[in-house]
Amino acid sequence: MNSSIGTTLFLGPANSPLLEWLSAQQRSVVHYEKPIDSQFLDDNLVTSPVSFGYRHILKGPMLERIFGPAVNLHISLLPWNRGADPNLWSFLEETPKGVSIHYLDEGIDTGDIIAQRELEFSDEETLATSYAQLDEAVQALFRQHWPGISAGTCGRRRQSGEGSFHTLADRDAVADLLTDG
Repeated sequence: MNSSIGTTLFLGPANSPLLEWLSAQQRSVVHYEKPIDSQFLDDNLVTSPVSFGYRHILKGPMLERIFGPAVNLHISLLPWNRGADPNLWSFLEETPKGVSIHYLDEGIDTGDIIAQRELEFSDEETLATSYAQLDEAVQALFRQHWPGISAGTCGRRRQSGEGSFHTLADRDAVADLLTDG
């Protein structure tokens, strides 16, 4: 093992402000962007995994080998718009907009909710400006709830309702609507 117990595993891009914030909390933080495999878990003993902007799905066997609860930050008001492009689908399907922090489980964005915040946008918003607001809101919500998450004392509640789910392939069907990228 080359890491100690109590190390936070940050799964997501290296340029994330949240990675910088976690590191400033004087916690040992391991950053990783690649798919987690058994070798990574053999080499690193980590707790408090945080997924934000991570482009890979943690499968059941990997989740079972991680110490401590794994959480994900998602820019939708779950159970709405699970999966890919949640901001896009919230506008196209006129579903509730917001952010969620949830526990990772074997499904995609189906884990128990830790915290949520609903947001409303004006008609002048674009996907880019609303995404920036969602990104900022989920990070603020995480900073607020991090003490309870890291201590294992935060609450949890099951997701209720059917909600919606989309894959990256679903975006192809509406790509012509994205005239400015």
